[in-house]
Amino acid sequence: MEQSTEFSDRGSSGSPNALHREIAQRILMHVRMERLPIGAHLTETSLAQVVGTSRGPIRGALGHLASAGYLERRPGQGFFLARTEPRTGKAADTLVADTERLYLKLAEDRLRGRLADSVTEADLMRRYDIPRHTLRRILTRIVNEGWMQRRTGHGWAFLPMIDSVEAYRESYELRRYLEPQGLRSPTFKLNRVVLSEQRERQEFLHSAGYKTLGQVELFKSNSDFHEALALMSGNRFLAQTVARQNELRRLIEYRQTLDRDRVWRQTGEHLAIIDLLENGSLEGAAKLLEKHIGGALKEKARPELFGS
Repeated sequence: MEQSTEFSDRGSSGSPNALHREIAQRILMHVRMERLPIGAHLTETSLAQVVGTSRGPIRGALGHLASAGYLERRPGQGFFLARTEPRTGKAADTLVADTERLYLKLAEDRLRGRLADSVTEADLMRRYDIPRHTLRRILTRIVNEGWMQRRTGHGWAFLPMIDSVEAYRESYELRRYLEPQGLRSPTFKLNRVVLSEQRERQEFLHSAGYKTLGQVELFKSNSDFHEALALMSGNRFLAQTVARQNELRRLIEYRQTLDRDRVWRQTGEHLAIIDLLENGSLEGAAKLLEKHIGGALKEKARPELFGS
């Protein structure tokens, strides 16, 4: 068991810094996506593996979560989950990191054509009135997501993304053809462990998560489901193509009005596909997957998403 010194206030006394708030938001996303129960013990060591950072910043983030009422600090034991949702009556969850809001604002500005193909850090710092260290964290995240790269010598360049209704439709048409073929592939191999994990996530989303999770969390859960099926195809290039299409459509999906009824329907379809796969009906699963992607195409590829 972690010792109390693991959870000192060092690095989290006073007002949390931007890094602590950002990591706190990522920890909360992990808690919600994995459906950790109230009372779950959160340790620095386990979270360092999930968040991908050292234990020092995590310590500050845990202190921030405790101050916000999401965690309970027990002397000599550490931190335990107290709640996962904002308190009733709050207009907004103050836990949401400044960097998350700025990230979404930058994504929206890029999609709306308000940012040029190439930008400098100085330009972005002035535009968003943020310090360099905060901007660097946002840019690093964007690079990791695949829609920006650092230019040789000076500045940053946006990579091509889906930025028109025609491209959005073409992406869905490709996925509607490609993903079902992955299930029909002679190299397809069912991974029951992965499928069981996906079932647990989709059942949570279908029963409760669709009501509370945010746009970024829902996009990730949807992408993870489709990429998990693609990996089972046994074709590395098919799996890479599906993952890349998810990267390309990320900004458009963030811009969609969050239709929770649609999320409920789609997670129900995901579960039906899982049922068919577990019962050995690969062709039935492939046909339903094709119908599932085609239905999303009809619902979501609307010209108004691409207006100025």
